[in-house]
Amino acid sequence: MDLEDSPEEAAFRAEARAWLEANATPRDVNTRHRPATSDADQDAHAKACQDWQRVLYDGGWAGLTWPKQFGGRGGKPWQAAIFADEQATFDVSTGVFSVAHGMVAPTLMVHGTDTQRGHLDAMLRGDEIWAQLFSEPEAGSDLANLGTRAVLDGDEWVVNGQKVWTSGAQHSRYGILLARTDPDAPKHTGITYFIVDMHSPGIEIRPLRQITGAAHFNEVFLTDVRIPLDNVVGEVDAGWKVAHTTLSNERALIGGSGGNAYTIPELIEMARRYGRTDDPVVRQGIAQAHIRAEVLKYMGYGLRTAISRGQMPGPGASVMKLFIARHWAATTGLAVGIEGASGMLWGESASDDGLWQQVFCQQYAIRIGGGTDEIQGNVIGERALGLPREPSLDRDLPWNETRRSRV
Repeated sequence: MDLEDSPEEAAFRAEARAWLEANATPRDVNTRHRPATSDADQDAHAKACQDWQRVLYDGGWAGLTWPKQFGGRGGKPWQAAIFADEQATFDVSTGVFSVAHGMVAPTLMVHGTDTQRGHLDAMLRGDEIWAQLFSEPEAGSDLANLGTRAVLDGDEWVVNGQKVWTSGAQHSRYGILLARTDPDAPKHTGITYFIVDMHSPGIEIRPLRQITGAAHFNEVFLTDVRIPLDNVVGEVDAGWKVAHTTLSNERALIGGSGGNAYTIPELIEMARRYGRTDDPVVRQGIAQAHIRAEVLKYMGYGLRTAISRGQMPGPGASVMKLFIARHWAATTGLAVGIEGASGMLWGESASDDGLWQQVFCQQYAIRIGGGTDEIQGNVIGERALGLPREPSLDRDLPWNETRRSRV
C-alpha cells in the first residue's frame, strides 16, 4: 500500500491545485455547506454543477480517466483520485452528474453503440444530466423482480410501469431504464436495458418530499412511453448483464465518496460549545469516529493503490460502501447526541439552523441507495467470503409465475 505521493503524483497534484486556484474559489473550512431544503435550493445546486462542469470541460479537466476516443484525457485512476482530493477544498460541485459520469458513461463505453456513445461528450460538457430508472415499489433490493413492461410495437418499444427513488429525475434530460421484455423467462433474464428521453410523452415525475424538506428522490410513472429500437443498450432480454456494469460502478462511486459526514475537529468544537468535553461517552464516541475515519482513509489508500496498478477492487467496493454507510450513521448520531436535548430541535430553533439534524436525517439515503446495507453484506459474504448464496424460491421460475407478476 502506497501512503505518500510518488514524484509523478506530487507533480500532478501541484498542477491540479494551481489550475483550481486560478479557476475556483477556495472553500471556507469553517463553513459547512447546508443541505438543500427546498426545490429552489436543488435547482440552484443543479445549475451550479452544470456551470462548473463546463469550466472543467473547457479547461481540459473533464473525464480525467475516460479514454481519449470518448473525449476524455486518457488519464489514470490515481489522477482522478488526486484531482477529487484537491477539488474538495474548493467551493464547487459536480454532484448532479454522479449518475451520468459514474454509472451511465462506463456502461455505454462497454455496451453502447457508437450512436449511444454520442451522449458522452454532452455529459462531459455538462449539458446532460441523467437519472437511473431501476428500482420499483416491489423491486428494490430484489431488483430483478421488476415489473415495468416494454412491448415491441413496430420499430418502437412501448413502456408502462412505475419507478421509485429516482434521484434527480426532475433535472434529468435522459435516463437509463430497466424493463421486462420477456415475462415467460426467469426474472434475471427477459430484462432489457434502455435509454429513455425524460421529456417523452407519458412520463410523469412526482417528487418524494423528504423529512429535510427537499425532494431529491422521485416517483416516475411511465404510460405508453415510446422508445426507439436504437435506444436498447446491449441485447434485448440481456439487460441484467448490462445492469451489473452499472451497479458495480454505482457501488464504487459511493464507496469512493469518502463518507466524511463530519470532520473530527468539528465534533470536538461541538463538544466544547456544549460543555461535553469531559463526558466519557462523548469522548469515546469522538475517539471511535476518529478511528473509523482513519480506517476509511487507509481503505481509500488501498483502493487507490489497486486501481493505480490496473487492478479491479471487486467486492472491495461493497466493503467500502457498507463501511461508509455505517460510519455516516454512527457519526451523525454522535453529532446530534452531543447537542443533548437541543438535538431534538429543528430549523431555526436548533443550533446552526438545524444543520446537524438535517445531515442526520440524510444518513438513511446512503444506507439504502446503491444497495442497502443488508444487500452489501450479502455481496461481501457470497463474493468475498465464498458463503452460500441466499436461498431463493423463484430464481428459476418464469417471471409470470412469480407472486410479483400478479401484483
